Amino acid sequence: MELGQSGTVDISVVIVSWNARRYLQECLKSLEDSPANRSMEVIVVDNASTDGSPEMVETEFPWVKLVKADQNLGFAKANNVGIRLSKGRYVSLINSDVKVLPDCLGTLADYLDQHPDIGNVGPRVLNGDLSLQGSCRRFPTLWNNACMAIGLSGAKHRFFSGEHMQYFAHDREMDVQVLVGCFWMVRKEAFEKAGLLDEDFFMYAEDVDWCKRCWNAGWRVAFNPSAEAIHYRGGSSVNDPVRFAVEQQRAVLHYWAKHHGWMGRLGIGTILFCRSLARYLYGATSRIAKLAPAEEGDNRMRISSACMQALVTNEPTRKR
Repeated sequence: MELGQSGTVDISVVIVSWNARRYLQECLKSLEDSPANRSMEVIVVDNASTDGSPEMVETEFPWVKLVKADQNLGFAKANNVGIRLSKGRYVSLINSDVKVLPDCLGTLADYLDQHPDIGNVGPRVLNGDLSLQGSCRRFPTLWNNACMAIGLSGAKHRFFSGEHMQYFAHDREMDVQVLVGCFWMVRKEAFEKAGLLDEDFFMYAEDVDWCKRCWNAGWRVAFNPSAEAIHYRGGSSVNDPVRFAVEQQRAVLHYWAKHHGWMGRLGIGTILFCRSLARYLYGATSRIAKLAPAEEGDNRMRISSACMQALVTNEPTRKR
């Protein structure tokens, strides 16, 4: 693994991990087996994992720069720790549950070289079975969130598609409003101009917020299907689905308060409550009618109930 001196590294890879040992191991192995054709450094920021992740990195991947936090800093703050330590012209933020496929990093770096007005580029993302995983989004609006809440987004029509661009086949280069934050390659100057990730987002929605600030700062955000990676999903969130659902909701509320004021927050809060109520009722009905396994109905009800409770009690946006 080639490392450069300060200011001479082409690509800095930053990976945040929390109790995702198996995924992190595969992620780092993919970087080791298919390194970019450029100078590269890899920084892992571990959010106080208790599953042996830090020890695994130290033993099996000694070329990785490991940062061991003494507490769970959250996704945004931990990424910022890694970004501040990075030496690369380009900084690639990669989730711990991502497998980097051959030539992915080099292709993205080449793309940034060729398009100096692009601040952030992402690859085509695949599921574990190699089916497409949509990674391009539109900025959230009350309309597209309402479409998602009542199920219209399943029609895969541009007007009803919600934030998810299900009408887009992810088969061509394209400027997009938002790239899902599982895999980015960001020009260092874009971070300098748009700022780092907003640490008031503990996790979730920091990608939407930063892409919006990136565009506002005059940089394009682009999708490049010539580069590919696998995203298994759930490397950390499977550890506590109820907590992570509430964190996701909290992040959405913070985004709306930040960019659309209290009226926007009230509007999205109403939509979120109605959606959670519908999911709770569906979970209860499916359990009673035995339309699905009891455990599935119970999980749906627990998650929906926790989200509604957080909305009713007006749980504040997380602050540090």
